[in-house]
Amino acid sequence: MNTSKEIKEAKEYITKTIDFKPEVGIILGTGLGALVDDIEIEYSFSYKDIPNFPVSTVETHSGKLIFGELSGKKVVAMQGRFHYYEGYSMTQVVMPVRLMYLLGIKYLFISNAAGGLNKNLDLSDLMIIKDHINLFPENPLRGKNLDEYGGRFPDMYDAYDPTLIEKAKSIAKQQNIDIKEGVYAGVAGPNLETPAEYKYLDIIGADAVGMSTIPENIAARHIQIPVFAVSVITDLCYPEKLKPAEIPEIIGAAMNAEPKMTKIFKELLKII
Repeated sequence: MNTSKEIKEAKEYITKTIDFKPEVGIILGTGLGALVDDIEIEYSFSYKDIPNFPVSTVETHSGKLIFGELSGKKVVAMQGRFHYYEGYSMTQVVMPVRLMYLLGIKYLFISNAAGGLNKNLDLSDLMIIKDHINLFPENPLRGKNLDEYGGRFPDMYDAYDPTLIEKAKSIAKQQNIDIKEGVYAGVAGPNLETPAEYKYLDIIGADAVGMSTIPENIAARHIQIPVFAVSVITDLCYPEKLKPAEIPEIIGAAMNAEPKMTKIFKELLKII
């Protein structure tokens, strides 16, 4: 569990080491870490060096907290995130969001790799998340409320910021990028779903499914930080296209979509 004291210890370690106040936090998902290449990096911390900070155990997640400038904005980017399935508690999973808040962020951008449930989705499509369905067995706000981060019962009406979504859609149109919009379902993992489970997720209204993002979103909305999130569709989960998943293919589909996602993130940063 990460207490307020532990989060503040991590913040103090960073602020004693560097003089940098980020405006935007960015969490990069599976196969989507190359956005860091476009950041004018000023400082970089390995997760293992930050007090009380979790460490990525997924091979495709680099495990670095990057501070620098992107599109004229000061950003802090997670090159690799944490997942519930790695064995972390939900408070550990969202600790970086709370740390970013203490460091000064006003917006949070999130990316993830997801399976497409909607038949209108294809491999390497970008899907702006307009809403989510939380199917995780744990909630990052469970337990004693951390009053300094928000109230006991945060409202989730606009879980994903409508203004940011409209701006991103306008950018996509200007840049001739095909972009979809949909509902993301979050599950615990790490196993992928059965055909019956994919059918269930489709029935309850999900357009895509993944194993991240929702905990970070809940923590950000608890603090009232606006969130913009994009899923990259890395495998197709509807009956006509469903087949056994191959991890290299999933990574490849994410990497194919990454330039489009990077473009949208960079352009959106310019106008917020």
